[in-house]
Amino acid sequence: MYPVDLHMHTVASTHAYSTLSDYIAEARRKGIKLFAITDHGPDMADAPHHWHFINMRIWPRVVDGVGILRGIEANIKNIEGEIDCSGPMFTSLDLIIAGFHEPVFAPHDKETNTQAMIATMASGNVHIISHPGNPKYPVDITAIAQAAAKYQVALEINNSSFLHSRKGSEDNCRAVAAAVRDAGGWVALGSDSHTAFTLGEFGECRKILDDVNFPEDRILKRHT
Repeated sequence: MYPVDLHMHTVASTHAYSTLSDYIAEARRKGIKLFAITDHGPDMADAPHHWHFINMRIWPRVVDGVGILRGIEANIKNIEGEIDCSGPMFTSLDLIIAGFHEPVFAPHDKETNTQAMIATMASGNVHIISHPGNPKYPVDITAIAQAAAKYQVALEINNSSFLHSRKGSEDNCRAVAAAVRDAGGWVALGSDSHTAFTLGEFGECRKILDDVNFPEDRILKRHT
């Protein structure tokens, strides 16, 4: 079991179903030591207002022995790498994830998608790229992995991509993991939970990492 989960959504994203308290209780039950709440950025139709992210500064850092990171899954908006996170949101948040979502950035050709993703990493505004293996958004995986290593951005292996969404991600994610391994970069594990019941569930991620002999010390999982 990995004690850290860096991608999940609460009822603040109205297509998710659990509260912060629900996640804390589930983390205690499962032995999760640290998690990040990363609701969708405000450009998504059902996402919280930007004040929601600014006001996350009032959250406690630790509850009942469980560490809580204040985060966002921002949207990549264009090929210039802009995201829907700005100004005081940055100073309130610990973790900035960014990724492609169809309501904000429609799928393009491989060159355009790659350009947008690399520009996002080069901006210095993000820590993790979410679900980069999404088959709806083809990218140059080698170029993405090399850029991620250069800009010290982790690429996510997203457990939900193999279960509930982004069908057909397995081969791409395996290639992403191998490319990150070869580039000397990092991967992050995310359950992408929309309900607390799946917090910390990484079984499918583990299979992908095992397939490519991914080094354990290049997985973001430190909680102290």
